[in-house]
Amino acid sequence: MQHFDSDYMEGAHPLILEALVRTNMEKTAGYGTDPYCASAREKILAACGVEDGEVHLLIGGTQTNATVIKALLRPYEGVIAATTGHIALHEAGAIEASGHKVLTIPTVDGKISAEAVDEYIKAFRADEAWDHMVWPGMVYVSQPTEYGTLYSKAELEALSEVCHKWEIPLFVDGARLGYALASAESDVTLRDLARLCDVFYIGGTKCGAMFGEAVVIPRKGLIPHFFTTIKQQGALLAKGRMLGIQFDTLFTDDLYINIARQAVSEASRLREAFRAKGYEIYAESPTNQVFVALSAEQEAHLRTLTTFSEWERTADGRLVVRLATSWATRTEDIDELINNL
Repeated sequence: MQHFDSDYMEGAHPLILEALVRTNMEKTAGYGTDPYCASAREKILAACGVEDGEVHLLIGGTQTNATVIKALLRPYEGVIAATTGHIALHEAGAIEASGHKVLTIPTVDGKISAEAVDEYIKAFRADEAWDHMVWPGMVYVSQPTEYGTLYSKAELEALSEVCHKWEIPLFVDGARLGYALASAESDVTLRDLARLCDVFYIGGTKCGAMFGEAVVIPRKGLIPHFFTTIKQQGALLAKGRMLGIQFDTLFTDDLYINIARQAVSEASRLREAFRAKGYEIYAESPTNQVFVALSAEQEAHLRTLTTFSEWERTADGRLVVRLATSWATRTEDIDELINNL
């Protein structure tokens, strides 16, 4: 039985485990003030082409989204996101629990457009009752999206331009960013994100780390006292070096991109195998996620071969499922599933 439920089922890359064991008995200062965190920050900023930015290491994705959004917004503001966005659907109301509403707008292939954002804000400000409503205070997107699709550089440039027009920040959720950067169809780099976004994060939990996300703020001082906000949110790890060691390892010798590239390659093989076997590909994702619409017979057969995530039901009642490869997916794992199909 194979398991493709998600991309965080395994522990951590062996090089990370080796580094954690090797440094286990060292005594270092806490809360991210150790040499390993300093080295990780330096390597990440260099990869982003940023000379004087900030990097903050947090533990998990939902925690990171909630902390960044709370820090960026005023009490009367909300965050614009896709109707299918992670913060709108799969974070248990974490954003609303912090006192901010998620303002959803329609999507195409899981993505929101600059035009839709612009029209939403225009309509809001034209409404005579706007001061009784939640002010749109920022834009949230994820790269890749919940459907594994990618924002192009042109699309991000347009979103950035609209955000500058209305003087609100653009925040990119990068929980699976490694798989986006490694996709052959992506024309967006870390340097592009640093140029176009006000804040973004580099996901570790789903991309080879045991846990951890690296928040990048390209313009130093954008969020005053962000360290204190992280502490207030319970997101500050006392043994901060556990995060620093992991990201320092991931950003040595291009490990982060190389292991993500393997996952994307194996997902592509699996996607084409499903297609060849007569299965319908529900979303054309060029990343590590494979979406398939199953008939009742196909669903019953697939359940005997592997586990997966149930995504949604189509209008005609078919089940859409997601299979996710990861940095740890082996070629022989995909070979086995393809043969069994």
